[in-house]
Amino acid sequence: MTNYNFRVLIIDDEPSITRLLSRILKKEGYNVETTTSCKDAMSKVRSFAPNLVISDLKMPEMDGLTLFDRIKADGFSGDFIILTAYGTVENAVEAMKKGVFDYLIKPLRDPDELRVIVSRALEHQRLRSSEKILGQRLSEELPPTNVIFAGMEEVWEQVSNVASTDATVLLQGESGTGKSLIAKVIHALSKRKGPFVEINCAAIPENLIESELFGHEKGAFTGAHKQKKGKFELANLGTIFLDEIGEMPLGAQSKLLRILQERAFERVGGAVTLKTDARIVAATNQDIQERIRDRLFREDLYYRLNVFPITLPPLRRRKEAISIIGAYFIETISKKVGRSPKDMSGQDWEMLKLYSWPGNIRELHNVLERAAILNASPSKLITDTLKTAPNNTAQDPLISGMSLQEADGMDTSSDGSNNVGDNDVRPLKEIEKDAIKKALKKTGGHRKKTAEILGISIRSLHYKLKEYGLN
Repeated sequence: MTNYNFRVLIIDDEPSITRLLSRILKKEGYNVETTTSCKDAMSKVRSFAPNLVISDLKMPEMDGLTLFDRIKADGFSGDFIILTAYGTVENAVEAMKKGVFDYLIKPLRDPDELRVIVSRALEHQRLRSSEKILGQRLSEELPPTNVIFAGMEEVWEQVSNVASTDATVLLQGESGTGKSLIAKVIHALSKRKGPFVEINCAAIPENLIESELFGHEKGAFTGAHKQKKGKFELANLGTIFLDEIGEMPLGAQSKLLRILQERAFERVGGAVTLKTDARIVAATNQDIQERIRDRLFREDLYYRLNVFPITLPPLRRRKEAISIIGAYFIETISKKVGRSPKDMSGQDWEMLKLYSWPGNIRELHNVLERAAILNASPSKLITDTLKTAPNNTAQDPLISGMSLQEADGMDTSSDGSNNVGDNDVRPLKEIEKDAIKKALKKTGGHRKKTAEILGISIRSLHYKLKEYGLN
């Protein structure tokens, strides 16, 4: 979907607003139409068939939410963005619960706010379209595509481009960022008819990994009472996922290199050369270049694996995805534990976005699962966890009031722990307010830069400024 194919309808009873927004979006190549009348807007939705509608919340004929309800009932399936003033932010948040995609605060302070939110809507619809294309190819066990790739639109583009090829893929990223999930999506989108076979290279003892990968013949070693097929043999015509490839022993690395070069191998204790047509997807949370320097990873193997590298960003770099992923987790976890989904307030979500999530998506799932079991607030669980985890306490803005960038450079004691004690922990709202004030001062009041320092969205910052009377 190119920008011009993405149709945007702008509705506001103030012509100056529609002209401004239209001019910004047309420069970005979007196909834009405007109107100052809700009645005319309903007609344009039918004739223009917009992918995105941007509407003022307060208008003479009807309010934006009523317009949203009416066009939705009339068959509109695109995204809807509300324009609102500071005083009606709560209404906009409530609107999002009813299905509105997002909201923009006016007057618009920075054209980038509009560009970013419309770009997100474009990517959101690309992902939605991908779900239709995938159909039943993705396992029912996998989350929806818009959840898997929330905040990772570039990763989705890479995955969709490489999946249909036979290229070897190397997934890189911190532990818990979803590398296994992405590997399964790559397999599901491929043309391969064989199975998806997964092996964790770090979880298998060194003396057994060759047998696991390549299989063994009866009597090959003590305990080999019968012939066993290896993962590469089982994955023929399918995909083999080599998780934690950076931990693979050097001896096995040389044999893996041969498979990548010749697609051939022998079972342990065997003399017959076997062929495999397994597509390789590897993953690591290690710095492979450092492992190569330490002579723990073969450089030639790295270049064979690094045909199509994909880097997954940590959760702290895509905070806006937390509510999307979290909402999915809450629904699935509630079914699992047999309880009604916990109603999360806007404040709860904003508090979750302030945490740095060192364990990434896996940690978010664990926190929400504990919250469901204990019927407790997830944000309270996080602060309780930080109080008892000294290695994280000083480094997290939820407790220290620092930005992530500032925390990254904080000094620690010689034993690796920090110097913040329990007496330094203050009420969260007080810490949050101080952090925002410091960031505003540091940027000279520039709100976009302030939001970047705090690791939150412009929208979240506006919400907090109003809440703490910092406008």
